[in-house]
Amino acid sequence: MTEATSIEKSPSAVKNYIEITKPRLSIVVVFSSIAGYFLGAETYDWKVLLLLCIGGYFLVGSSNVFNQIIERDRDALMKRTQNRPLPTGRISVTNAWIYGLAMALSGVYLLFLINSVTAFFGALSIVLYAAVYTPLKTVSPLCVFVGAFPGAIPYMLGWVAASGSFGIEPGTLFMLQFFWQFPHFWAIGWMLEDDYKAGGFKMLPTGSADRGTAIQVVLYTIWTVAISMIPAFNVTGSLYMTPWSAALVGLLGIWFLYYAVKLYKERSREVARKLMLVSVSYITLIQIIYVVDKFLR
Repeated sequence: MTEATSIEKSPSAVKNYIEITKPRLSIVVVFSSIAGYFLGAETYDWKVLLLLCIGGYFLVGSSNVFNQIIERDRDALMKRTQNRPLPTGRISVTNAWIYGLAMALSGVYLLFLINSVTAFFGALSIVLYAAVYTPLKTVSPLCVFVGAFPGAIPYMLGWVAASGSFGIEPGTLFMLQFFWQFPHFWAIGWMLEDDYKAGGFKMLPTGSADRGTAIQVVLYTIWTVAISMIPAFNVTGSLYMTPWSAALVGLLGIWFLYYAVKLYKERSREVARKLMLVSVSYITLIQIIYVVDKFLR
């Protein structure tokens, strides 16, 4: 292979800097903020929505950058992550710090233009994710519990951006996404158990893909499904849903729980992979149903 061919096939600098923000994950997180905004807004301000999207992406992207800076040596040990920009040297650590800090400060500023409460929760999510969750991943399985806090903030952040305050409605959205993360990330941890162990990460509650972990997956799935139904009982202020939507949410919950139970019975990586995919579909569809229900009732 000639030198020219190697250069042509290597990712461009722009692609490297996009890749380090984990764009697919960041877009999914921003989507949840958008859903929260449409749920919480009485009138829609497209300027606020644009600030939420850009600022939210910057915050999530910067958190991912800081995460990869801290874990760069461990990422080099795992097949799944060894080709990332930092382990391969395509981006220097110094440049990554500058990039991450610039995104973080810009993101907080953009959210501050919406309101101070939104900026506060956005900044809190960065601190919890980068400074607490990431270092804890090599220390204790409690990292998933800690990481669930910043992971649950984006959904309720959209409501806070729309309303300027925190109450029972965004609190309910927070709880739903908080508990959902446990079966989701434990399914990923089950799938990638060997890879995570190679990197020294402790992601599963018992330390292994075993019966104890499977039981906890089932329990947290049940709690997630139960929380998703709370708005049907008109006890969460202006966040509520009609019986038809509640039926759809309930069916999705049964689907989600089916694969959690299936993992308990079979305890295989293939089922864990299916549970992970179902969990992503579940939370996305729940968010869509909540929003559509608001517009149709």
